[in-house]
Amino acid sequence: MYDYGTLERNVAAVRERIAAAAARAGRDPAGVHLVAATKYVGAGALPLLARTGVTIIGENRVQEAYTKFGEVGDCGLEWHFIGTLQRNKIHKVLSRFALIHSVDSAELAGAVAERSADKPTPVLFEVNVAGEAAKHGFDPDSLTESFPALLKLRGIAPRGLMTMAPFEAEPGDTRPVFRALKELRNELARRHGLEGFTELSMGMTNDFEVAVEEGATLVRIGSALYRGLL
Repeated sequence: MYDYGTLERNVAAVRERIAAAAARAGRDPAGVHLVAATKYVGAGALPLLARTGVTIIGENRVQEAYTKFGEVGDCGLEWHFIGTLQRNKIHKVLSRFALIHSVDSAELAGAVAERSADKPTPVLFEVNVAGEAAKHGFDPDSLTESFPALLKLRGIAPRGLMTMAPFEAEPGDTRPVFRALKELRNELARRHGLEGFTELSMGMTNDFEVAVEEGATLVRIGSALYRGLL
């Protein structure tokens, strides 16, 4: 059982930090959407998150998402897939999630498009801006080169980019990564005339305020929401 009062206070504190970071950057905080990452909480947290005003959750694992949905339903929440997507799970993701944050290769993009027979699937392209060997994603140059071909895939609807910055003891050290992702998004949108290519999914508990200052539209927050609950 999760304590609603603690969760409510945590969500409010995160929203205040988002608003303050947006103000520092001269942004409207309404342009930043909180994605509550639910990897480490059970199904019982979902209706409570909805009560706090959270509207989007992010799940990393397909089977866990289906288990939670079976227990409590969608709770009126928009479900985003934010984990590594295996090809044999694509069909399950398509039937449950409104947005895939983690299309990390041209091959995966093609596989998602092939299985999206009824309507294009909204996706973000994951970019490994920092070039970390342990992380997934396009490198910026390969995405730029692949982009014209990706736009020809009728089964996907590109909405923007996602990245995971390296963990830094000083959150400000992540700023170049977030700034580079925004610049790449802007360049791709300009070069290809994409009005709807606007999303930047970047920033987690350790660094989301820096990400907001650099233009994040989706911040994926987990542990900051659940302090005192786990």
